[in-house]
Parts: sequence; structure tokens; C-alpha cells
Amino acid sequence: MTTEQPPDGYLLELYRRYVGEPEGYTDVYVGFGLFFGGIGIGATALLLFLWGSTHEARTLESAYYDLLQPAYALGLLSLPATMLGVVVLLPSDRRTLYAAAGGAAITVLAAAGFVYAYPYHWYFVGDVDYTVEIVTAYAVGLTGLVASTGAALVGHYLELARRAESAKADEDDEADDGLTMADIREDIDAAMASVDLSWGGVEKTDHKRLEFDDDGFDDVSMDPGEGTTTTRSSGVDDAVAGLKGLQGRETKTTASSSTVDDQTAKLTELRERKRKERNGADTGSNGVLGGIVARVRTLLERS
Repeated sequence: MTTEQPPDGYLLELYRRYVGEPEGYTDVYVGFGLFFGGIGIGATALLLFLWGSTHEARTLESAYYDLLQPAYALGLLSLPATMLGVVVLLPSDRRTLYAAAGGAAITVLAAAGFVYAYPYHWYFVGDVDYTVEIVTAYAVGLTGLVASTGAALVGHYLELARRAESAKADEDDEADDGLTMADIREDIDAAMASVDLSWGGVEKTDHKRLEFDDDGFDDVSMDPGEGTTTTRSSGVDDAVAGLKGLQGRETKTTASSSTVDDQTAKLTELRERKRKERNGADTGSNGVLGGIVARVRTLLERS
């Protein structure tokens, strides 16, 4: 099954460029035919007028009037044909088209009356003068054409404005639904503006000193070299690993070689030694009474 392809041509391309997508191809050809036909009729009328002006108006049967009669008649038809072509080309409603067609028909009748009246019954020549009637009829028809053309132009302008608003609304919807990389980067920068981190990922502080509580180290005694491990870099891999640890990407845990029981025993021995020294000092200062008090305190502490 074959699908029918829309016809293409210079006129259709011209219509799409200046008006839009045509609803019916017949209207396009008829409209352009009337428009360019009106221009051609006007050019022919001008040539006939210039040719007739080269003759002298000696009598009513001279070549002067024979050439000016069709020149004026064609000039009367050129403007209505051009305006009717504009109305047909634009996307107009039926009332506008009917009004334009009615006005064009009245101008055609006025042009036919002019051909009949000119030159024997025109502008006070002859016994009967039809100048007022013909001019009035032509003015009425031309007024209807002008009004129809104006309505078609206004309607076309409103249609273009509606399409522009619809296209803008669609673009806004697409912009709301989709996020660009610039939007994402802006959101990330706004979120990180209130966070101040150092190179290793640790929160940055303004001061440069460390403070320790001395009370926490009263009962701790560390011998040089006890429970510690010294690590020295021996190559590029160790240097890279150390750099990663500094940046916070990798953590390295170094455990003490001594066990928990050994550390507990050492702390107990340290406390026992300090307690004996304190008891000895009390005994030296208070004599026998101090020794008795120290022994009682020792018994209470052990219980």
C-alpha cells in the first residue's frame, strides 16, 4: 500500500515560507493566480494608458479613447483581483471569503458598466451620464474587499501569535522536565557553598593548635619503643599508599604488638607501685598512726 505524497512546487514552497502549512492546495493555486493575475492586469492597463496617451483626443472615435477604455477597465479590475487573492491565500473563515467574493463581484459589474458608459455616457458627455452610479458601485465593492482583506490579515496575525505562544509553552514544559548539565553543576555548587572541607576530607578549622587534657595522661606511662612500630617507605608503592592515606582515600591501621592482658597487667602494676609510694610517704610523715591508717585503707580498698 502506497501513501500519497503531498504535491510540491515553487508556489507551495512560497506559501510555506510566508504563510504556513496549507490546508488545501487548491486555495493556494487559486490565491496565487488571483494575486499575480491582478498584478499582471495592472501592468497591462498601465501599458495601454501610456500607449493611448501618445494619440490625440480629436474625436470620440479616435484611437485615444479606443486604448484608454480598456486601460481604465483593466485598472479597475487589477486591484480587486489582487486583494481577493490575498484573502484566498490567508486562512480566512467562510464569512470573510463570502464578503470578499461579493465585493469583487460588485467591482466587476462596475467595471463592465464603465466599459459600456465610456466615453459616450461618461462625465457629462452625451444625453445620459452614468458616472455617479458606476463610481458608487465600484466604491461599495472595493470597500467590502478592503474590509475582508483587513479581517483576513488580522486573523492571520492572531493565528501566528497563538502558534508562537503554543511553541513557547511547549519549550517551557520541556525545559521544566529536563535538566541540563549546567543546572546540575549550579545545584552542586550551591549545596557545597556552605561546606568547608580540607584536602583529606576532614572539616577545616580556622585555628592551628591542638589542645589536650593533661588529666587523661596522669596514669599512663609509655616506655620508649614499647608497643610502637616504625614504618619507613621503601619504594614508590609505599609513597603512593601514604599519599592516598593523607588524602583520606585509604586508611591504614597499625596495631600494637602487645595484647590487652599485657597492658592491663602493666596498668595494675603501675597503680600498685603508686599506691605503695603514697602509703610509704604517709607512714614517714605520721609515724605509727600513719602506718595503721594506711593499713586500714589498704584493707578497705581490697575489700
